[in-house]
Amino acid sequence: MESDDRRNRLFDELAVVGKAFGSPKRLELVELLAQGERTVEALARAAGMGMSTVSAHLQVLKLANLVRTRREGTKVFYRLAGDDVAQLYAAMRSVARERSADVSQALEVYLDLPGSGEVGLVTRAELEQMLAAGEVTLLDVRPSEEYLAGHIPGARSAPLDTLGAEVDTLRETPAVVAYCRGSFCVMAHDAVRILGGAGVEARRLEDGMLEWRTAGLPVAAGAA
Repeated sequence: MESDDRRNRLFDELAVVGKAFGSPKRLELVELLAQGERTVEALARAAGMGMSTVSAHLQVLKLANLVRTRREGTKVFYRLAGDDVAQLYAAMRSVARERSADVSQALEVYLDLPGSGEVGLVTRAELEQMLAAGEVTLLDVRPSEEYLAGHIPGARSAPLDTLGAEVDTLRETPAVVAYCRGSFCVMAHDAVRILGGAGVEARRLEDGMLEWRTAGLPVAAGAA
């Protein structure tokens, strides 16, 4: 029947989006693009993949209308098609973490480095209050290009690999909070442990930039 054909076509088209998310490498690219737009070269460096592999995965995402491009000279920049794509990815992660014991266990193993139980947490609501009161030094420990693409207003860029240079200026700071890409990102955990080992008391945001953005909270771009 015609109605059956129409229903089948509908679900076929829905499956295109589902299939686009059905690759661990594409999910990693979506997470990186949730931080801000990137070139193929930048994505390949960040994900540790070959450029041809990244290009192939981006084409799948583009055909599913999940990413868009813009050209600047000879460079092509990729970005998520909209905040709703980031929200879909965040929702998928949340459901997977809640419903899949395997995902939850894998995340615990990934984040369970020495001293992880000692890393204090700050909720988004608490961080908003601290920022409004000017009572926090907020460190964005992602790579600098991600900071420039979009960061929490009031944060300063302190990439994890250069964090040691920040220690002397942070020892007397009353409240230090670090954040990175999101709740599946280990960089903020590492930052808090590095700072703690150097005598700086610090905590991390409970999640990160992905969740901040999808919650509709303000985002700044460029240098502070």
